[in-house]
Amino acid sequence: MAYELAGRVVVLTGSTGGLGRALASALHARGARLALLDLDQEAVAAQVRSLGAGADVWGGTVDVRSWAKVEQAIDAAAGHFGGIDVVIANAGIAIASPMEKLAPEAFDRVIDVNLNGVWRTFKAGLPHVGQRQGYLLAISSMAAFVHSPLQAHYTASKAGVWAMCDSVRLEVRRLGVSVGTVHPTFFATAMMDEVLADPAGVKIWGGNRGGLWKMVPLEQVVAGVIDGIRHRRELIVVPRRNGFPARAPGFFRRFVERVGFRDDEIAQAIALAGDGRR
Repeated sequence: MAYELAGRVVVLTGSTGGLGRALASALHARGARLALLDLDQEAVAAQVRSLGAGADVWGGTVDVRSWAKVEQAIDAAAGHFGGIDVVIANAGIAIASPMEKLAPEAFDRVIDVNLNGVWRTFKAGLPHVGQRQGYLLAISSMAAFVHSPLQAHYTASKAGVWAMCDSVRLEVRRLGVSVGTVHPTFFATAMMDEVLADPAGVKIWGGNRGGLWKMVPLEQVVAGVIDGIRHRRELIVVPRRNGFPARAPGFFRRFVERVGFRDDEIAQAIALAGDGRR
C-alpha cells in the first residue's frame, strides 16, 4: 500500500535550491503540508508566498551546521503542524578541487553540511517522526558509489550519508520508522551551473553532454523522490539504469544484517550506549 502524501507533514531542508524548490512544488501539488527550511530567510518567505502562503505551508531558517539551530527549527515546525511525518535532508554543497589545492576549511565545510547536516537533521526529526512511524530521507548522490577525482570531499560526504542511513535504519526500524537515500546522477540545477562554469569540472565530466556523465532532467529526479517517499524505499536511484552499480556494494548487506543484528540485541545495545561525550 502506498504511503500517500496528502495531509502528511513534510520537513524539507535546502528548500530554496534547485532540487528543493522542485520537490516543494511537487509535494505541495500532492497535498503535503510543508515545513520549508533554508539559510536565507527572505528566500524562504518568498517560496512560502509562491506556494500560496496558506496554513499548510510554513517556512523557517536553519543552518544545518548548527545542532542548536536545526533542533530549534524542526521543533518549531512540529509545533506549528502538531507533528511531522517525513523529514527530507536535502541541504548540500559541491566543490571540484583536488586534495593538493583544496583548503582544509573547504573540506570541513563540505563534510559538515553534506554529512553532519544530515545527521543533525535526522536526529532532530526522529522524536517527531517516530511518533508517527514516518520516514527519514537523505539526498545523497551516485557519487556515493562512483568516486570521481577532484571530489574526495564530496564523494566521502555522500558515501558517508549512504552508510550512515544504513546504520540508522537498523536502529529505528523497531519504531516503525523507515530510512531512505536518494542517489541521482548529474541533473540541471544552479549547483550544476557552477560545475559547468568551472573549467576543472568541465574537463573531468566532459561538460556532462553524454556518456556516463550525461545529465538527466530535474523532473526525473523529482519523480523518483516522490515515488520513493510513497513507497518508503531504502534506495532511490535516478536514472534506474544506474541501479546495478548502486546496489552492488550492498549485495551482502541484507544477509549480514539479518544474521548479525537482531532487533532485540540492537535495542539492548542502545539502552547500554552512552551519548558519546568524554
